[in-house]
Amino acid sequence: MPELPQSDNMVLNALSHQLVEFFDKINSWENSVVRGSGLSPAQMHTLEVIGHRQDIRMKELAERLGVTTGTLTVAVDKLEKKGLVIRKPHLHDRRSWLVSLTEKGKAIFHRHDRFHRDFTEEISAGLTTEEVAQFSALLTKLLHRM
Repeated sequence: MPELPQSDNMVLNALSHQLVEFFDKINSWENSVVRGSGLSPAQMHTLEVIGHRQDIRMKELAERLGVTTGTLTVAVDKLEKKGLVIRKPHLHDRRSWLVSLTEKGKAIFHRHDRFHRDFTEEISAGLTTEEVAQFSALLTKLLHRM
């Protein structure tokens, strides 16, 4: 990779620090929201992914969460014991299992999803509609590259 000009390096270093700070603030906010729910942030994130997908295959869920299927099995076992998810065999693939939220799991998912929308409104409150659209477009572009 060719050497970047000093000014580009400075901009990338500043951006790197900003991204870390942004991640830390989001992570801190997420942990404060999850605290008191009886769930870990990882469990809440698992419910969140399932809630957005409904009837998701265990393998796909593991991929989305970035964990092994063995790790996911343990996590889903715990969520099942709490009455938040249910596993059922896939209708067309005998090797696959689907995971979906129970009514109790849906209630927690919807409450948590509302926190996410509130947070989005909070962080975008100081931005114009155009700036929010630009930010969204940039995030979309970055996410497609990851």
